[in-house]
Amino acid sequence: MGILCALHFAVAQENKLDNNNTGSRPNFIIIMADDLGYGDISSYGNTYINTPNIDRLAKEGIKFTDFHSNGAVCSPTRAALLTGKYQQRTGVGGVITAASHREVGLAIAEVTIADELKKYGYNTGIFGKWHLGYDARFNPSLQGFDQFKGFVSGNVDYHAHIDQEGYFDWWDNTKIKDDKGYTTDLITEYGLNFIDRNNPKETGKPFFLYLPHESPHYPYQRRIDKVLRRVGEKGTDPVPVDSIRGIYKEMVEVLDEGVGQIMKKLKETGLDRNTIVIFCSDNGASQNGSNGILRGYKAGLYEGGHRVPAIAWYPSKFEAGRVSEQPVLTMDFLPTFLDFIDEVPQSKIIDGISIKNHLLSDGPLPKRDLFWSFGNKNAIRSSNWKLVTLKTASEETIELFNLSTDISEKNNVAQNHPKIVRRLGRKLKNWQREVFKGVELVSE
Repeated sequence: MGILCALHFAVAQENKLDNNNTGSRPNFIIIMADDLGYGDISSYGNTYINTPNIDRLAKEGIKFTDFHSNGAVCSPTRAALLTGKYQQRTGVGGVITAASHREVGLAIAEVTIADELKKYGYNTGIFGKWHLGYDARFNPSLQGFDQFKGFVSGNVDYHAHIDQEGYFDWWDNTKIKDDKGYTTDLITEYGLNFIDRNNPKETGKPFFLYLPHESPHYPYQRRIDKVLRRVGEKGTDPVPVDSIRGIYKEMVEVLDEGVGQIMKKLKETGLDRNTIVIFCSDNGASQNGSNGILRGYKAGLYEGGHRVPAIAWYPSKFEAGRVSEQPVLTMDFLPTFLDFIDEVPQSKIIDGISIKNHLLSDGPLPKRDLFWSFGNKNAIRSSNWKLVTLKTASEETIELFNLSTDISEKNNVAQNHPKIVRRLGRKLKNWQREVFKGVELVSE
């Protein structure tokens, strides 16, 4: 009887995987820009930079106006995306820097979105920026991805592929191996090749493709520009300040070209009807970009630091041209993707929520408080109220904004609403105690 039960279970599991591989389950693609601000693309109001392909994505899909990166800088948002929880729980509270964090990274024990999807028969690939560990033991090919090509640091020279500390940084899985070319173009090329090699019509398996671009992050380089870094030398050659605006424009437009090529490939192969594409940014723009009417920039916790452009595209299921005003975070993608394949996350602690029903039917999301923390800055969003705190050695600054009437966070109304300040302050402290409890910080 025991043998028969075991055989029955094995057959059931095999059938489950077979069903997952028939092509009925959607493919998933995440295209993440780096430091792309809320006001950096045409469909969000920019009149200087031309982004027709991203605009078409929004026209054919769902455009978010209240989407937020989990972090106000690179590494934290990526940790949240991959794990589906607040990045503080993983220890990645700040940037994993080339200068000071070469021996640490996202723990292999963390269950990533790639681990989850691979378990259900998905082919997985990441091409571009990792930024969750420099050492090979933290390589994405050991964290659920079948294939990785790209760089592991926060940024590289777009031509020489050298990081800020003078290390050559271009990988093929766990091996350092260069490919000549402009970073943005290479990432797109790798993505196109992955789709060709992993077409579910040929492999019988769906795929998950993660394309974390470098653009438009510093160093500011166009396709035609010279190398700004050299192996063994720290730092980056300066770029004339008055040229940055034009360079930035081209960097975003080349990124947009890449998005267009990915979409064209999906349509040519007939995969567009069964592929969910997410486009977003890892945090707000630097001072060389635009966050539109939002206050602040990356690394800060005003809206300009974390409210970013985001689009969801699924032609056969998502209503074209819809605008979502619901608050969504990067960490919501993991539970959402699993919900689309009728599965639940393996991890016991998941802070993200599935937005599947909202994407399919425009229903409201459950009410929840949202939190951000970076360095000595903390913030909580509760409905339309947002509390922002800044601690220094001598004092704590507390600001309260009503985002429904003051999206630009110009009017601090903390003195007018002391009860709300106290209530949100308590929630913020309770959240901090919970997410940092027992955590060994990798970066702050």
